[in-house]
Amino acid sequence: MTLPGDRHYTVELHASAERVPQIRRILAAHLRYWDLELHIAPVCRGVAELLTNVHRHIGPDAPCVVELRWTGRHLTASVADQGPRLPKLLSAGGGGLSTVAALSDSWGTCGTPDGKVIWFTRRVEAARKTPLTSRTPLRSVPDAKGQPAVPPAVPVEPLVEPVREEAAATAAEATPAASSAMSMA
Repeated sequence: MTLPGDRHYTVELHASAERVPQIRRILAAHLRYWDLELHIAPVCRGVAELLTNVHRHIGPDAPCVVELRWTGRHLTASVADQGPRLPKLLSAGGGGLSTVAALSDSWGTCGTPDGKVIWFTRRVEAARKTPLTSRTPLRSVPDAKGQPAVPPAVPVEPLVEPVREEAAATAAEATPAASSAMSMA
């Protein structure tokens, strides 16, 4: 299987509450373009959590950089901001970094000369480009001329011997309850 080359997307923005839905749509478009549809929801949710943290802890309209990088095996999303304090994972289920940790295979933070970067990674294999296999259409679907689209079925030998009428009649005569049950059916 051949792996795609390194793909990269970066956007600079101000972490306002109004920008988060727009960034989610932009990231989703890039992930779709890279054939990574299965990762849209978790990656966009994780980035939204990180942007919300920037907005909440650094300040409204704080400048930051969102980056996506796909190496063919790993998809990394990161948010860099100018805040000097490194975040801490508080408790599971509380949002923020606990959500990011739950959505990713690994995550971390690192200080930079102008602030910090918070990142998370998901293991991603390249999308398989297998052609669709042709399937036999349903019997009830007619072709363009109104004829059944599937040729008549080839008779198949039954796995179980059919019940012969003679045996059923003999059983009905033997027990009156059986004959009344058969007549109700």
